[in-house]
Amino acid sequence: MLWLIILALGFWAFGARLKVPPGVRFSVIATLYAALILAHLVLPAQHPLILATGGSVAPLALLGGFIGLILIYRLGLRALRGRAERTQTAGGDTPGQTDTFNDTELERYARHIMLREIGGVGQKNFKQAKILVIGAGGLGAPALQYLAASGVGTIGVIDDDLVENSNLQRQVIHQDAAIGTPKVFSAQTMMLAQNPYIEIRPYHRRFTKDIAAELCAEFDLLLDGSDNFDTRYLANETAVVLGMPLISGALSQWEGQVAVFDPKTFGPCYACVFPSAPAAGLAPSCAEAGVFAPLPGVVGAIMAAEALKLLSEAGTALRGHMLIYDALYGETRKLKMTPRTDCPICGG
Repeated sequence: MLWLIILALGFWAFGARLKVPPGVRFSVIATLYAALILAHLVLPAQHPLILATGGSVAPLALLGGFIGLILIYRLGLRALRGRAERTQTAGGDTPGQTDTFNDTELERYARHIMLREIGGVGQKNFKQAKILVIGAGGLGAPALQYLAASGVGTIGVIDDDLVENSNLQRQVIHQDAAIGTPKVFSAQTMMLAQNPYIEIRPYHRRFTKDIAAELCAEFDLLLDGSDNFDTRYLANETAVVLGMPLISGALSQWEGQVAVFDPKTFGPCYACVFPSAPAAGLAPSCAEAGVFAPLPGVVGAIMAAEALKLLSEAGTALRGHMLIYDALYGETRKLKMTPRTDCPICGG
């Protein structure tokens, strides 16, 4: 069997030296291979040709199948590259944002581009998008990782906290060596290590009213993974004023919730559903009540999924709905939310 492979490679190299077109060389080798398979099927088992070429058709068939898989993969990759290039040519350039993909990016995002609901256009939307994530903690950590891995072109992250030892049980974007450093810089390092083809904008400060509107205006989409109601209400008010979608997540022990608030397009705002913060003690923090380690990963990943769906217009986003996940019993519930006509933020 080995001598057949060496012979085929020698023929290919000799043809290349004579400048025979690759298509012709491939056709000749494929014809000889087909003739050899046919010979194995019609000649007796003890024929010298059969004995000299492995004694069985099975090794030849396996070899042909392996080579066929390689060719199919290469053809598929070439088709994806051509599709992306056609999309880029048709779409033109956006000032300040490149929309071209290098070969490494095309291969990296190939599984997205193959999805009919995303395709080259959707992946291009990811690359041109700007998303701001509030909080680099339990919810922000997985959301940031998946947004970065998916190729979102510009990701902002704002958080004034430092990495603490107690964070590492669930905030998987941070490493032990990062303890004592700002979360936003720790997250930036890990995201760029995972995907160097994106831009990260870290803001080591608190999300406050004096900077909220100006900061959010630089982005297309807002993800709120904060752990306090003051920040959640401010994020909602800012998103409503700017007319941008807000993806909100929250955690409590074994249960998490995700909702997409987009009153400009459909549905209520956060204040319609939660007109006021709960009384002290009714919604304890993770530090006070505890939290199941994988729970933020599940909820944060759903938040990232909703963001990517909005950018690519794939499927149905959670506009006007809240998804509740119970990790203890493996259950999910989906609740419909309606606007309040007397809402002081969005006016219903």
